[in-house]
Amino acid sequence: MEVLISPQQLHERLGAERPPVLLDVRWVLGAADGREKYLDEHLPGAVYVDMDTELSAPAVPGEGRHPLPDPAAFTEAARRWGLNDGDTVVVYDDAAGTAAARAWWLLRHAGEEDVFLLDGGLAAWRGAGLPLESGPVQPEPGTVHLSWGHMPVIGTADAARVAADGTLIDARAPERYRGESEPVDPRAGHIPGAVNRPSTDNLTPDGSFRAPEELGRAFEALGVRPDRPVAAYCGSGIFASHEVAALAQAGITAALYPGSWSQWSNTPGTPAAVGPDPGRPENPPEKG
Repeated sequence: MEVLISPQQLHERLGAERPPVLLDVRWVLGAADGREKYLDEHLPGAVYVDMDTELSAPAVPGEGRHPLPDPAAFTEAARRWGLNDGDTVVVYDDAAGTAAARAWWLLRHAGEEDVFLLDGGLAAWRGAGLPLESGPVQPEPGTVHLSWGHMPVIGTADAARVAADGTLIDARAPERYRGESEPVDPRAGHIPGAVNRPSTDNLTPDGSFRAPEELGRAFEALGVRPDRPVAAYCGSGIFASHEVAALAQAGITAALYPGSWSQWSNTPGTPAAVGPDPGRPENPPEKG
């Protein structure tokens, strides 16, 4: 599964007779200025995509803060973005792909194969000196036909089984994994048996993805094995999509737990573990 496209590769393909559809997914937890930032500056022809209304269903405590959208509603959204059958799609954000990966995963889940993350996102495009524009983009409605279920998904009971029998990766920051901080969900901690690898660990300092070989070694060190199930979760399924993308970049197929900690921590009877990941001595509890 090819996951990434570089700014230079994308720039060349934008000159094709049928250029890729560009989707701008500006989103940061706790902020509501994604559309304004898009209007200020975006890739030429890019369409703004809203995380909360187009890439998620309304929040429900028992299902999490960002449940997967209804398949029919997602198809309608994709058509609003101008998507037609056979199109190539490139998604990006200004957060090294940690938000745009949600659109990448959903489109893959909906049967689209030619979907790519812009490696390094808006910062890499800008750093390459490539053109930007401002203002809204309103494409002609598309007629794409989407299906559902092309990427592996797990629920709450499955997450516990993967943690016991395979490798369940918690993509949140270490302090949230350890239960020292929980800014949004009702309980702190992590799913018992899960290992911690923040999605940002999959990136180089400039925000691009690490090489597949390096990612593969890192995931192997976490216990990922070809004969064991692998899945990822985070707070509400957004950053976990980025983790799944990094695993795919390393040649590893992993399931997504869309409800993630926001669903787990709202489910009566589910246990919560606290403390450091014993397999990650490089992330000890912070002093002070």
